Amino acid sequence: MMATMQLLAPAKINLFLHVTGQRSDGYHLLQTVFQLIDLSDEVTLHKTEDGQITRLSGAQNIPAEQDLVIRAAKLLQSKTQTNFGCTIELKKKIPMGAGLGGGSSDAASVLWGLNELWETGFSRQELMTLGLQLGADIPFFLLGKNAFAEGVGEVLQPLELSEKTVFVIYPQTHIPTVDVFKSPDLTRNHPTVTISDFIESPIQEQFGCNDCEKVVVQKYQAVADAIEWLRQKAPLSSPRMSGSGSSVFAIVDPDLAIQLSKQLPHQWLGFVTQGLHQHPSYEPSS
Repeated sequence: MMATMQLLAPAKINLFLHVTGQRSDGYHLLQTVFQLIDLSDEVTLHKTEDGQITRLSGAQNIPAEQDLVIRAAKLLQSKTQTNFGCTIELKKKIPMGAGLGGGSSDAASVLWGLNELWETGFSRQELMTLGLQLGADIPFFLLGKNAFAEGVGEVLQPLELSEKTVFVIYPQTHIPTVDVFKSPDLTRNHPTVTISDFIESPIQEQFGCNDCEKVVVQKYQAVADAIEWLRQKAPLSSPRMSGSGSSVFAIVDPDLAIQLSKQLPHQWLGFVTQGLHQHPSYEPSS
């Protein structure tokens, strides 16, 4: 019986992000394509017999009771009524507040890993349903494959995407997602598209747009500057923001990505990443 599990928790980018409506409960309806990339946090879980859930390391600027990894562990513990507890060690590499899904990915890895360690027997779909209570991106990371997403992000169709090198810039600006989606300037009636529209697009990285980007660049100059810098340095790419920001990215050839990393202004962080076909820590179901 396993007592310890180490998992990689990869980041994601949104190849496009359309806001198509808003529900009566305030949640926004989206259409997007999620692409996993190989920038990953590292999650180490150790099963304990005392029923306690303890964070040994991680995002220390977030109180433990608000941390998604703690909330995920407690939610699974509550739903399964297990007597086991755990310790959680989190080595962060994905910037926070960057639109890269780091917190959601960490929480998904905790749900997946503890389901194995505690032998609680939840199916992948049950874990995805549970994860949605904590965050709209969590079901995607539990699916473990690139996907076309609708609803609030939980209606997922697995999608095969071509191999790609993605240069990501984090302009060291933390953007609260709630602020972006509260903005009166946010487009909320983007015409809907289909997965076929995306698949049949001649240049998929130029498909659609990110509706959140218009709101963010008005308020956060660093994001606007990063997008413009990528446009100048990689004029054949179509740089755009991921999620609700603040990270921006461009899909480029590997040599150009390395050049961009060397030329990057010192006030920003840059990552040369590769698109993934599936989650690196577990075998996704078909």
